[in-house]
Amino acid sequence: MSVSRRGRPAGPTGPVISRALRLLDAFDAERRELTLSDLARRADMPLSTTHRLMQELCAWGAVERGTDGLYRIGLRLWELGSLAPRGPGLREAALPFLEDLSRITRENVQLAVREGTEVVFVERIASSGAVPVLTRVGDRFALTVTGVGLVLLAHAPVEVQEEVLGEPIARYTAKTVTDPAQVRRMLADVRSNGFSISDRQVTMDALSVGAPIRDRQGEVVAAVSLVVRHGSATSHALAPLVRTSAQAISRALSN
Repeated sequence: MSVSRRGRPAGPTGPVISRALRLLDAFDAERRELTLSDLARRADMPLSTTHRLMQELCAWGAVERGTDGLYRIGLRLWELGSLAPRGPGLREAALPFLEDLSRITRENVQLAVREGTEVVFVERIASSGAVPVLTRVGDRFALTVTGVGLVLLAHAPVEVQEEVLGEPIARYTAKTVTDPAQVRRMLADVRSNGFSISDRQVTMDALSVGAPIRDRQGEVVAAVSLVVRHGSATSHALAPLVRTSAQAISRALSN
């Protein structure tokens, strides 16, 4: 049996819902438009089965088929996604404060949540002239290297931390911390200081500072970060700005 790109079993058999989800999972940020053959190959399903399921998904609105014959994610999924409290609901509460932080600093501002052992970016505001970043809204990223990821991992359940640190840590630059013991010390610092520092871990020209966003029960449900050009500001100068924004978003979520 083969395995899908996110670790789920793949194959021509299985419940209809599982097969339909595999087809939807074939789309990603680099593959927003796919042919029927592409879908069948990426979902590891027969072409005839793929065609039948895609017809049903099109009829429901989960996908759309253009005049060019290519399939795309449909608006029906976007409508459902807007109901998720950790997605657009969180974004709606946070956006005014993210915009304020962006306006004050003229830097990259990011909002993210944890999904399993990965970061999912919910919003990103990039000012003109800000340092380029690799992340986009909807992207998934390693928890160990970004400012938001370190915050979310520091406050994740112990079993999640052990799972993440029990696997090899991906290296993005010469500055990426790949030693689990050192990452554990960084996570302890995040919990103690109330903010994270990711210094040139993703790209050699970027420094990220993140802070936790809490719900009314005090649980960390998201994180916000500033990403600036390395050398343009110190992490300790940025930390109060990021923490203030995180606290404001936390209050908004609690209302």
